[in-house]
Amino acid sequence: MAKLGDIKGLAGKSKGFVDEFKDFITKGNVMDMAVGVIIGASFQSIISSLVDDIIMPVISRITGGIDFSNYFVALDGAEYKTLAAAKEAGAVTLNYGNFITVVINFLLMALVIFIMLKFLNNLSNKVRRQEAEEEVEEPTTKECPYCMQQIPIGAKKCGFCTSDL
Repeated sequence: MAKLGDIKGLAGKSKGFVDEFKDFITKGNVMDMAVGVIIGASFQSIISSLVDDIIMPVISRITGGIDFSNYFVALDGAEYKTLAAAKEAGAVTLNYGNFITVVINFLLMALVIFIMLKFLNNLSNKVRRQEAEEEVEEPTTKECPYCMQQIPIGAKKCGFCTSDL
């Protein structure tokens, strides 16, 4: 059974909460993650603009002018021509068109991230292969065919069995 003095001794040996937090926050992975989150947030606005300003107009043109943002159901039972008119009238709406747009945003973002990661992984693999090829060193020794001992690569006679090579 542990004595009170033993417990105090253990507590004194362990790091304090503040010290552990400092260690955690200053590690490189946490900083990398923070940078990734910030870049990801700004990347979201690029994808949103891509979807809203480029892809959705093309989809709308292909589908004959369908505008997903005006797909909604007014929960008060009244008919409204646009979502803006429904909101102006104070109607509660179920905006499934906006949901479709958000799903398209998500799928496009996932596709772009997949393509970027695939490109970066391929690039990383090429660099690793080149580094591995560069790391291959020429052998400095060879095996004597008679006594199987390792001898210098340029040796004409084995230093162990004195065989001519």
